[in-house]
Amino acid sequence: MSSGFSPSTKLHPLIPVCVLLVSMISIQGGASLAKSLFPQVGAPGITALRLGLGTLILCLIFKPWRLRFRPEQRLPLLVYGLALGAMNYLFYLALRTVPLGVAVALEFTGPLTLALLGSRRPVDFIWVALAVLGLWFLLPLGEGFSSVDIKGALLAVSAGACWAVYILSGQRAGAEHGPATVALGSIIASLVFVPLGLSFAQSGIWNLSIIPVAVAIAVLSSALPYSLEMIALTRLPARTFGTLMSLEPALAAISGMLFLGEMLTLTQWLALLAIILASAGATLTMRPKQTHLAPLDETSK
Repeated sequence: MSSGFSPSTKLHPLIPVCVLLVSMISIQGGASLAKSLFPQVGAPGITALRLGLGTLILCLIFKPWRLRFRPEQRLPLLVYGLALGAMNYLFYLALRTVPLGVAVALEFTGPLTLALLGSRRPVDFIWVALAVLGLWFLLPLGEGFSSVDIKGALLAVSAGACWAVYILSGQRAGAEHGPATVALGSIIASLVFVPLGLSFAQSGIWNLSIIPVAVAIAVLSSALPYSLEMIALTRLPARTFGTLMSLEPALAAISGMLFLGEMLTLTQWLALLAIILASAGATLTMRPKQTHLAPLDETSK
């Protein structure tokens, strides 16, 4: 059944931009809602609920049981699913002690590093320098620089590393099946990280009143933004898409400030700005032959 909204549909140029912004706002709103439940169900419990319910929604949309993978695609698919689950799990663990905006910025260093690997042009070193500068002031590497918890910061950076693995393996596993691959990857992630999350969850997770909120988190963080992203991705140039995605750490910081009361210092805001500029700059100056390495999916937030 057709949705009536094909890539060839004529739209005002600003509509895909607005759609992508709504997608990012939805993701960060879902992350704020998830963090607000940490005292009741814990970060591992939220991971289990988010992955489990999100997987059900994605399976209803994409029907992954219809997909067929060649033998050489199976290992990348397995790695893709495990990286997806680990990315979610580590990110929510990081949110226990790190503000949302800072966690997203630190996680962003994964795909940013991937995009900059192998760069040799002088302009690329500007983006590397900006990213390193942002990390220097976000990570507690020196006294007085930052109040960010070192364990939480390392968890966020580790989630970013999983994000990079997710991108690389996803490109190989999903070469023929496109966005439907994420549903099968989510099944693999759920088989490992839902039981793990439930085993470390707090007792409040078994309260049935949690289910509606958990469904809202899954919709805000997976189903709605993923659908909106697909609309924007098919109607925006890759560079425009990647540049707009670079705004996500700032949107995360604003979401954390509005919904969680997380106030950042001026130094932290400047560090976020440095990472945003590095990501946007790397996207805008990327050589046309390079694969677009901006975030391919936002199921991690």
